[in-house]
Amino acid sequence: MLLVDSDHHAKEWMKRMLDRHQAEFELESHAAAAVEAMSMLSAQDHQLVLINMRGSEEEGLRLCGRIREKSRVPIVLIGGRNEFQFARKALFYQVNDYLPDPVSPEEFVASLENVKRELDTALFSRNQPIPWAKNVQQAAAASSADIIDKVKAYVEEALHENITLKEISHIFHFNYSYLGQKFKVQEKMTFKEYLLQQRMEKAKFLLENTDMKVYEIANEVGYTEMDWFYKKFKTYTGVSANKYRKTLIITA
Repeated sequence: MLLVDSDHHAKEWMKRMLDRHQAEFELESHAAAAVEAMSMLSAQDHQLVLINMRGSEEEGLRLCGRIREKSRVPIVLIGGRNEFQFARKALFYQVNDYLPDPVSPEEFVASLENVKRELDTALFSRNQPIPWAKNVQQAAAASSADIIDKVKAYVEEALHENITLKEISHIFHFNYSYLGQKFKVQEKMTFKEYLLQQRMEKAKFLLENTDMKVYEIANEVGYTEMDWFYKKFKTYTGVSANKYRKTLIITA
């Protein structure tokens, strides 16, 4: 286990706590700051990262984000305020548990036992050992798919707005560059290409199935400047929006 705690005396206290309650984790490393923690995670394997959030909730959550860019190692957060917004952000980073103050020893040990059971389930299937690296790869792939699905769902709901990947990454508390790379790998196109595709396909659908005016359709798919919408639509379909609709009428 890696303990991240700015208190330099926390390591000895944690060791006594683990020994006293016969927890199945051993405190291997102690980092006082995020930079040190990331260095330790890169240098050696850990099966659990324990982050003390007391007085620095935002810093702790930022560290969760940095860890999740590199690893699917289990994370348990302790201390901090009992507020929904922090719990929601913690869940977004797929932490295994969030224990706000006051944290009892029994609650803490129970959390560690839950993590141990999850690790055992991941590492063993049908009593056959599964390489840890393979579990990490599978978990990372699943996590990437989950966040990309969230991005696509957000696009669908907010297609009429001015959407950028940078804003979405901020909403979901994800690294902008990392999210862009993952999106391109999974969807085989950039986010901008996907956004344009979704806007143009919806515009085509509205032209085909409604009596909405072209400017209304443009607004519905996120364009406030008609010239820009006309240009993008013609580039995408090969014809103007008006001609596209007229062609449908003639064909019908």
